[in-house]
Amino acid sequence: MAVVKLVKSIYTDTDVTSLGELASGDSVAIPTGSTISNSVITGTKETKVAMAANDVDLSAGNYFTKTITTTTTLTVSNVPSTGTAVSFILDLTNGGAGTITWWSGMKWVGGTAPTLTASGRDALGFFTHDGGTTWSGFVLGKDVK
Repeated sequence: MAVVKLVKSIYTDTDVTSLGELASGDSVAIPTGSTISNSVITGTKETKVAMAANDVDLSAGNYFTKTITTTTTLTVSNVPSTGTAVSFILDLTNGGAGTITWWSGMKWVGGTAPTLTASGRDALGFFTHDGGTTWSGFVLGKDVK
C-alpha cells in the first residue's frame, strides 16, 4: 500500500468517493494497483537506502548513499516502464576516489560525467521517463559539507 499525503485539497466527492472527507495534510492509504483519476500528487516520501552493493534498486527507495573506495561500476534495477517518470538522488562519499562507470543510457549536462570529490560528499540527481533507456544526470552539489 502506498501512503499519499495531500498537499492541498484538490479532491472532491466525485474524485474520491470511498475516502470520505479529506483536508490539506491528511494521509490516506491507497491499495497497490489502485488509481485516483484526474488527480495530482505533488510530493512523495523519500526512502534512504545505504547501498551495500553497486546496484541502485529503485524498488528499495529513491535516496541512495554509497562510499566509493576503488573503481566502481554502478547499475540501476527495477526501473518503471516507459511512460512513468522516475528520479532518485545518489549521495556519494569519496566519489572521486576511483573511476566510476555509470549504467547504460547515462547522459550528463555538457556530455561529460562530472569530476567528483576524492575526499568528501557529492549529491547527484537522475531521472528517466523511457524505462531507463535514457538517463539524465545532474550534479546537485559538490563537496557538500
